[in-house]
Amino acid sequence: MKFAGTKDYVATEDLKVAVNAAVTLERPLLVKGEPGTGKTVLAIEIARALNAPLIEWHVKSTTKAHQGLYEYDAVARLRDGQLGEERARDVKNYIKRGKLWEAFQSPQRPVLLIDEVDKADIEFPNDLLQELDRMEFYVYETNETVKADQRPIVIITSNNEKELPDAFLRRCFFHYIKFPDPETMTRIVDVHFPGIKKRLVADALKLFYEIRDVPGLKKKPSTSELLDWLKLLMSEDVDENILRERDPRKVIPPLHGALLKNEQDVHLFERLAFIARREGA
Repeated sequence: MKFAGTKDYVATEDLKVAVNAAVTLERPLLVKGEPGTGKTVLAIEIARALNAPLIEWHVKSTTKAHQGLYEYDAVARLRDGQLGEERARDVKNYIKRGKLWEAFQSPQRPVLLIDEVDKADIEFPNDLLQELDRMEFYVYETNETVKADQRPIVIITSNNEKELPDAFLRRCFFHYIKFPDPETMTRIVDVHFPGIKKRLVADALKLFYEIRDVPGLKKKPSTSELLDWLKLLMSEDVDENILRERDPRKVIPPLHGALLKNEQDVHLFERLAFIARREGA
């Protein structure tokens, strides 16, 4: 089982090496990188490339580790018992299996995505250490041990919102997805927009990277935002000459709402334009 990328996902050589190393070591692959660099999509494409089932666990700020194992609905059982329901006799009727349980008992080796692990409480990664290490856990309500028939391929993503515990990091193979350089980004664009005008891509990418390099920018535009912007440029049939415009008084790019996602960054570009106009007056 070797991951070599897919026709819909441009994987760099170092990313391919990281994925295959994690699979060989049977350790979770911890993937970090800027938002919009394809961390979540990576798990989807690995599953597609290896023809494996995909199990997704999207972590929220309120998510607890035990929810990935199972949840026991004692309130529902009590209510059913008071109503004389026959199903209340069997506790298994009130056990809801979590994503790890689902992955452990998958008939085919699955890809398990634990997405944005850093969104949860700081104890969340620590609470999963034993389960991810041993690939088993104990269900107290039914007095049974759930053990993985085969170790799933675990992909864990993080946006670096919180530092992850050292004990957790030791159990993972780590890879940081660097922001694509212009050459890689061109390949990504070609995958999403085959047949797009080369000149349009070249001019758009030049402006895109210039925007990312503006000092003081609060949120740099990501790959996904670039793709949205290109789609709009093609849809609106924007003149390529506008993208080549280098008049400092017109620094805000066309359809900038696809690239600049907060008022501080829009105001920054407006101030730059104002300063340029004042200096040119």
